[in-house]
Amino acid sequence: MASSEPPRLGRKRPLPPCPNPLFVRWLSELRDQAAERGLKTQYVYQKALRSLKKYPLPLKNGREAKILQNFGDGICKFLDDRLQKYYREHGEEGKRRFADLMIIVRREGFQGSLLTVYFRLFRKQQQRDRRKQIGGRKGRQYVPQKRSGGYAVLLTLYRHCQVPGNKGFMFKTELQREAQHLCDTSFTVPNMGSKYTAWSSVSTLIQKDLLLKTHSPARYSLTELGLALAERLEASESTGNEELKTGRTWVEGKEDARVMVDLTEEESEEENRYVMERNATLEPGTSILGKVQAAGSEVQVAAGSLLPGCYDVILCVDFIETTGGNTARKQELVKELQRNGVPFDIRKLNVGDFLWVAREKVTPVPGQLRPPPARELVLDYIIERKRIDDLCGSITDGRFREQKFRLKRCGLRHPIYLVEECGSAGAHLSLPESTLQQAIVNTQVVDGFFVKRVQDVKESAAYLTVMTRYLQKLYQNKTLVCRSKEDLEGQGGNERVCAVKERENPSCSLLSFAEFNQGAVKNKCQTVREVFARQLMQISGVSGDKATAILEHYGTVSSLIEAYQQCPSDTDREKLLSCVRYGKLKRFQIALLFIDLIVNLYYKVSR
Repeated sequence: MASSEPPRLGRKRPLPPCPNPLFVRWLSELRDQAAERGLKTQYVYQKALRSLKKYPLPLKNGREAKILQNFGDGICKFLDDRLQKYYREHGEEGKRRFADLMIIVRREGFQGSLLTVYFRLFRKQQQRDRRKQIGGRKGRQYVPQKRSGGYAVLLTLYRHCQVPGNKGFMFKTELQREAQHLCDTSFTVPNMGSKYTAWSSVSTLIQKDLLLKTHSPARYSLTELGLALAERLEASESTGNEELKTGRTWVEGKEDARVMVDLTEEESEEENRYVMERNATLEPGTSILGKVQAAGSEVQVAAGSLLPGCYDVILCVDFIETTGGNTARKQELVKELQRNGVPFDIRKLNVGDFLWVAREKVTPVPGQLRPPPARELVLDYIIERKRIDDLCGSITDGRFREQKFRLKRCGLRHPIYLVEECGSAGAHLSLPESTLQQAIVNTQVVDGFFVKRVQDVKESAAYLTVMTRYLQKLYQNKTLVCRSKEDLEGQGGNERVCAVKERENPSCSLLSFAEFNQGAVKNKCQTVREVFARQLMQISGVSGDKATAILEHYGTVSSLIEAYQQCPSDTDREKLLSCVRYGKLKRFQIALLFIDLIVNLYYKVSR
């Protein structure tokens, strides 16, 4: 007689329940209904139910069940309809209950019976109801720590709002520069071992509805809540109020008396006032400390100007000139500048490839982690670098005309084109060499740019070196005054007269780098006048000078169309723009061919 196997003792391990109990219940009801009616679809529902019970993950809706075997569009739509009906019957409570059910099943690893899962869900609902009856704890108002990134941003925007004639917002670079002296960490450089900077706290301010971010490029302003909090921070900063407890610590004293010790007070009120007054001149649109009298040569210069010997001339290189494309060739330019001992800085330039700034020499303030931010004024020289192959591509896609137009409008009086030959590569271009040479000559003769031709990268670096040393000598005895772009345009006139005044005058007016770079943004919000100018320049043969001359008489499209409508005949419409003169001396007349194109576009087509 064969010996039988000994029986296995112990409790049988329970099978884990399905993580989708509602879907199982609804699908079981559907199967039972089909069985009562004697439909063969009951077998399809049974196969789908078996597949659903084997699936180990919770499903958020019926569409996610499409990946399971034996699930088609009809069954998935049925589950979605039942789920929506469940939500309508139970309201928001039903959605929360369904989510809690998925969380409990996922957290418990599907252990225990289905009844246990529903019991835990019932207990969780009871706890939520009990907390509602008792009343939850009120959340504390968010207050940034003293000398943190959020603290500095709120204070800077609040102080900016108190300045008469302010814009009501600040740009990112402007806000970072002004807020840096109020923060112990950098807004641009992360700390060692971390990827976060002080600017990372701005997202928290936006999330807490304290800061408002609009437009592109971004403009930052305070909300009503942010303004109220910033006012409290300013009061605490000025009066030493301890109620906010930011940057403070409590020390237990004798007789259970708590004494507050300030751990963040690093500088005196005089130093704070000095930093604020020095940085106030950087704000475009505010009052300028240094005033230049346009009527005469006498100049009144206040302490806020950059005096001779108090600044360094630095070459600014656009980061596109050092990264991307042929990296080895671009890095050669950087190495040549370093070898020549040229002080340069790589940054993002919205127009041009190279320019020079006068950077203020600053000394560290006692008690501060970093020295205060230095002011930077843009010198009146800017360079656009073009290789022959790049020149060919820009002429083909239309970027060449637009770049020249933006260089003329950037606010700097000495734009330069640096044309770099590319050797044998110039023989394989889409445009003939004669066309490229004619474009270079037109840039110099017609558009009035200074054109410098070089053979390779080394000669480009040599020219930048010579220009840097020339500008260092040119501006070494000059007092630099920060002016807005509108003021400089109001002072404009004949360039020769301005050059003579600049040589005779020991002071010159310059733009701040922040205002210059912000005003040169390519995709910024444009006025109707600027859009009209861009439209005119799309007409073949209409240059920037011709478009500018037309804008002087008709600033918008509607004004030009109204003038055309008032003309009694086509001959009068053709004569309307014939009196417009363009050029430096206003001697050139717009050709009749271009006038006909403009009439056809803005009058005949618009009718």
